Amino acid sequence: MNTSDFILDKVAPLFNKQGYIGTSLSDITNATGLTKGAIYCNFTNKEDLALKAFQLNINSAIMPLFKEVAATKGSINKLKAITNYQRRYYDLVKNIGGCPMLRAGVDTKFINPLLFKAAQQLSQKFTIGLTNIINDGITANEIRKDVDAVKQAKIILSLIEGSSLLAFTHNDQSYIASCMDFIDNILIPAIRK
Repeated sequence: MNTSDFILDKVAPLFNKQGYIGTSLSDITNATGLTKGAIYCNFTNKEDLALKAFQLNINSAIMPLFKEVAATKGSINKLKAITNYQRRYYDLVKNIGGCPMLRAGVDTKFINPLLFKAAQQLSQKFTIGLTNIINDGITANEIRKDVDAVKQAKIILSLIEGSSLLAFTHNDQSYIASCMDFIDNILIPAIRK
């Protein structure tokens, strides 16, 4: 493992748990055991380090979902793969401080435009992916033709992110389970052909 990877491995959970403002340079040096000079020899500045830490958190927390969905056949099965993944998500991300997309989107909007843009782009990627799944289901005759794919995608993403926020706020993963049950038992049957 090179020094940059070592630093990222140590500080990615810190940024996600404590937020961009809440993570000081002394937190970073304490976590890594390295000097300020060693940190900035590997990263341009704190913003660069935070962005790369965010990308590492996304790679471990969200990219497995994208891979799982890509390997699943059929739109309804893809939607259910998402809800099944989300049911495991709380345990997957609880030790890194929760959902990285949610944390970065809320924490950085007014203070780190690059990191906020990365979180916003990931959210848009999620919405586009969900929209494509629903549109593919319409084309494949799995989902009703009158379904507004963009609207349903936004509802699904809102249920995912909102339930994640509440689960971590209350240390209670039943918020996620209840919303995923709603998607599986109410939303999917309502749009299914």
